[in-house]
Amino acid sequence: MARYNNNESSRLRLSKSGVLTILLACGVLSQVHAFVPTATPSHSLKVSDAAKSNPIPRCATAVAVNGEAKQEQSQIEESDYLWELRLNVNEKARTVASVCTSGTLCTVSGHDGIQGAPFGSFVDYVLDDNGNPVLLMNDMSMHTINIEQNALNNKGDGTSSLVTLFTQLASENAEQSQDVSRCSFTCRVEKIPREAEDMDAIRMRYSLTHVYADQVMDSPKFAFYRLIPEKIYYVGGFGVMAKWVDPEDYKDAAPDILSKEANLIVKKLNREFKNDLEDMATHLLEVEKLEDVRVTNVDRLGMDVRVTRQHETRRNKLMTDEYRIGFRIPVISVEDAKSEILKVFQEAWEKGQGFDWGDAEEPGSTVPIMKIAADSLE
Repeated sequence: MARYNNNESSRLRLSKSGVLTILLACGVLSQVHAFVPTATPSHSLKVSDAAKSNPIPRCATAVAVNGEAKQEQSQIEESDYLWELRLNVNEKARTVASVCTSGTLCTVSGHDGIQGAPFGSFVDYVLDDNGNPVLLMNDMSMHTINIEQNALNNKGDGTSSLVTLFTQLASENAEQSQDVSRCSFTCRVEKIPREAEDMDAIRMRYSLTHVYADQVMDSPKFAFYRLIPEKIYYVGGFGVMAKWVDPEDYKDAAPDILSKEANLIVKKLNREFKNDLEDMATHLLEVEKLEDVRVTNVDRLGMDVRVTRQHETRRNKLMTDEYRIGFRIPVISVEDAKSEILKVFQEAWEKGQGFDWGDAEEPGSTVPIMKIAADSLE
């Protein structure tokens, strides 16, 4: 990648009040938050006196390991940070549901010999305005028969009337399928009448998302079914985070603005910026005995990075840790995200080269960093 010239004027700098003014004017921030880690990775934030007087931090490094956040006083200064560095779990779940357009539907079987057993089927779906999955199903499909028998016409014999839709983000390759975020939606089911108020919107979304829909949606053998979540379970990846999501909070959440492009950005970073990622892990994350580093996710607030390193004392043992590299400002477009990532890479390179900017902060010192999961398999 191209490197900046070694002079102060080549680095883009905004005043502390200027950054805040821009964020508020653009609607990126609705209020000023100070970054205060609490007992969970999804931090509860409140304004501190220090943040009011000095909103841009000199250092915003924190640690939240395996679900328990803690401060490292040697790394966190009094100004803390302006906003949360991670999407909350409701936004994460809504993002997964929005990005995915298919999943596995588990219904209660009514077939002879397997009555009451879970029956899994591959299905396509779209979301309605409230984030409810909507499926277009053939009345001869086994899962449709199960739904008609148990979910819609339950006889009250103890058989569950609920179904579960499981969906997960695409992974870079089969070996990394455990790293991706996924959701399980356990739902009530309702058959959508053709005269429903949102039928036109549903038909349009299905037609745009699934190319075959126009050929079958007017057939009397096909009908739309709406899944209304009763329980939602979100998993952020292998060993990172798993949490129940309140359906009402999910309904009110918005998917991340980068959700449609995030996977492509991740693939490009891991494929074309390997040296920059290694510089970042070595000089900003200060990882010793680095074996591998790759990005697992990107959103408007930052990127998640998985680092593999050699064990401190056991030569043949590898350890894996998860980090959150935050952006200094929440981004509002793909181009903004690329710019923020390149700034992180640039400062990592500058720090590795030993650049000294005089009275300015040391390169990388204000990059927000959280350690969100540590390898505990000793």
